[in-house]
Amino acid sequence: MKSYAYIRVSTVAQNIDRQYEEIKKLGINESDIYIDKESGKDFNRTNYKKLIRKLKKGDLLVIKSIDRLGRNYEMILEEWANITKKKEADIKVIDMPLLDTRVEGGNLIGRFISDIVLQILSFVAENERINIKQRQAEGIRIAKEKGVIFGRPKKELPENTNEILDMWLKGSLTKEQVLDQLGISKSYAYRLKRERRFVS
Repeated sequence: MKSYAYIRVSTVAQNIDRQYEEIKKLGINESDIYIDKESGKDFNRTNYKKLIRKLKKGDLLVIKSIDRLGRNYEMILEEWANITKKKEADIKVIDMPLLDTRVEGGNLIGRFISDIVLQILSFVAENERINIKQRQAEGIRIAKEKGVIFGRPKKELPENTNEILDMWLKGSLTKEQVLDQLGISKSYAYRLKRERRFVS
């Protein structure tokens, strides 16, 4: 059995010292500690992929906390299953002793409890995501009822906008001249042109 460790921070500017010190206390060789300074949105990370390729049956993967593995609990569950079921390696989460899949003396309780705890964490995280979305939607609804306007305000157009658009439609003005006179973006100008063509 070989022990590996994985450390992740989201950006290059963030410090890995806290995770590194905790992991070094466990006596893991420096060459077996894999570090990524990348987002946890998925598992497509350079050093994480190298680590997973090295993991073999009976090996141990140590992480400081579950969110260092990733921030999407659905993906964490899949990766957890990949490591513990397909590769038959173990995982130890320092900050949560219940998340330790090592089986001592043939006792399956450790792995069983870890799987249950991870499922509970996943459920709690998913519920929190749903609650956040509901709170956001409720906040937007209340704000709209109070007259708050979201998005960029509509640009005030000159009084002679229709005349300018008609001249553009007739070919007496170029697109550049229209953009200059109206002071709007190209996409907005083409939208106005389509609408003007439809009504004129």
